[in-house]
Amino acid sequence: MKVLCLAAAACLALAACSSPANRNQQAADSTQTATDKNAQLRKTIDSIVTQTDGKVGVAIQNLDTRDTLTLNDTAHFPMQSAYKFPIAMAVLKQVDEGKLKLDQPVFVDKKWYYKTHSPLRDSIPNGNVNVPLSRLVSLMVSASDNVACDLLLDLIGGEAVANDYIHGLGVTDIAIVASEKKMAAAWEVQFTNWARPSAYIQLLDILNKGTALSKTSNDFLWKTMLETSTGPNRIRGLLPEELQVIHKTGTSGVTPDGLAAATNDVGIIILPNGQKLAIAVFVSLSHADEATREKVIARIAKAAYDNALGTGK
Repeated sequence: MKVLCLAAAACLALAACSSPANRNQQAADSTQTATDKNAQLRKTIDSIVTQTDGKVGVAIQNLDTRDTLTLNDTAHFPMQSAYKFPIAMAVLKQVDEGKLKLDQPVFVDKKWYYKTHSPLRDSIPNGNVNVPLSRLVSLMVSASDNVACDLLLDLIGGEAVANDYIHGLGVTDIAIVASEKKMAAAWEVQFTNWARPSAYIQLLDILNKGTALSKTSNDFLWKTMLETSTGPNRIRGLLPEELQVIHKTGTSGVTPDGLAAATNDVGIIILPNGQKLAIAVFVSLSHADEATREKVIARIAKAAYDNALGTGK
């Protein structure tokens, strides 16, 4: 990743007194430095991914400098709950259009309950109550609540509505096809909800720029992702505790022989210099234990962070 090594005033002074040939050489040296750093980061990531079987997909981009690195970006990785971030965008778009309101009550019929991860169901076991839309979105994103996700998908008109909205933003390498309950019904269904790692970087870039949603909705989603409680040992795992990280995880079940289809995390790291580093890591079809899969994500995130700061080895 690019690191500015000269103060702005010094840059201007050099530009004023240097010859065109020198300036061209300086630009070439800067490009070479960035290339060398990315090459070193790729080498580090290549070493990290050998710690697990299966396939690892990675996309990293400094949203300010636009420096980008990807690994296995042509593959379709199962998203699992990582797809709740684009679903939240689709819900908030309907809020911006006046079709929904963040403070509107949504009736939580007990018929939506099933055996799954759901803090909503756990806190209101009898169901049949009204819950604010804002609360459902927060539960879906921050706590990765599956019942809240299915309720919200139904409220906006189904998976196709969310899918079409994201494609309409120009992010086409993503598919939102099946609800959480549908994914839970059969192992193979989860693979119909897929994405290329770079598609998530596109969505994070859109969120960072605030071009798709109103400022109120964009700020709400940013805050909700900042409050994510799942996956503390993934992107956040090896980073300094004081850093702000917005992110969304995704995790599949495990087959009897220990195969995990998806262990994912996607998010934005706010660097000490104020720049934003977007990262998406998908660990797919691995027999490694969860701690190992999460450590792969954490080490890739730390390597990307160190590289962005110019401290990578």
